[in-house]
Amino acid sequence: MRFIGSVIEKLQRHPKRIVFPEGAEPRVLQAARQFHSLRLGAPILLGDRTRVKEVAAELGISLEGIRIINPAESEDLEPFSRRFEVLRRSKGLKSFEAREAILQPNYYGAMMVAMHQADGLVSGTNQYVGSVLRPLFQIIKVAPQTTTASSCLVMEVEDSRYGERGVLFMADCGVIPEPNVEQLADIAVSTAQLARHLLGVRPRVALLSFSTKGSSKHPSIGRIQAATALAEQKAASRRLDAVFDGELQVDTALVPEIAARKCPDTAIAGNANVLIFPDLNSGNIASKLVRHIARANAYGQILLGLDRPAADVSRGSNAHDILGVAAIVGVQAVDYEMLYPGAGHHLPGEEEN
Repeated sequence: MRFIGSVIEKLQRHPKRIVFPEGAEPRVLQAARQFHSLRLGAPILLGDRTRVKEVAAELGISLEGIRIINPAESEDLEPFSRRFEVLRRSKGLKSFEAREAILQPNYYGAMMVAMHQADGLVSGTNQYVGSVLRPLFQIIKVAPQTTTASSCLVMEVEDSRYGERGVLFMADCGVIPEPNVEQLADIAVSTAQLARHLLGVRPRVALLSFSTKGSSKHPSIGRIQAATALAEQKAASRRLDAVFDGELQVDTALVPEIAARKCPDTAIAGNANVLIFPDLNSGNIASKLVRHIARANAYGQILLGLDRPAADVSRGSNAHDILGVAAIVGVQAVDYEMLYPGAGHHLPGEEEN
């Protein structure tokens, strides 16, 4: 069974509520229709109710089973605004500014997830990354015992020789431009945790570079080597059974024959199913190359390290991609505390009162 099919099966056993702030976007409407039709849970669309209905009618999409909320007409607008004002009071936020923010669907959606009115959020189909991430970082923030919020892309390629039967986890492809040693280690561990959670197999994590085990000399290589060692320590402290190796070139990480020649003693042995990139440039470029040239299915960006499940999808995503991301976010929500112990226990603004 293909990867996303297994994710859908898991979510059908434990349906969840996913909020889509871009309610009038045609691709989102199509994904929400499928989400409901596949019995994955309750899709929630944000936006002007009349506009959402008009677009749905133009596309011939039934809105049965789909909830529509207009933040401007919602009974939660004022309480959400008050909570956000408390949350951002130390930043000098005024009441009217808090209300203006919550009127924006991404802020309203983030507050819904934070207040447990939805189990996860999926946004980004027609917005810049910052407009999706900013509300999440301001309202939901990072999970307890976590210092780094990042993202990963789940790539499903036709050739099952790569990754885990064709499935590769690639990170960070969307959040941190130049991660330091600790951030890189956190990215590696968080991505390995998600891979373990979704695939049910031992993650084989390759921290990538232009060098394999000292084949080239450059100060940046020491950062990858240090991050690999730190990731092993962090994984051990969390009792995460995973293999970490670095620095490795990507062919050494993915192709057993090349690994045997270049680095015969590597723990990955050319069979990595998790790829950790040294920076955002390389991760974003590589992931888009694979997606388009290999015609792969790409599900992401799945946000890692937040207190609630969320995803920032690419503006190039189609309805199938958005559905897959929503299913992954829903499956994360089923056992989110297994990924991040203590996550979801606090409501926004509590600690500021």
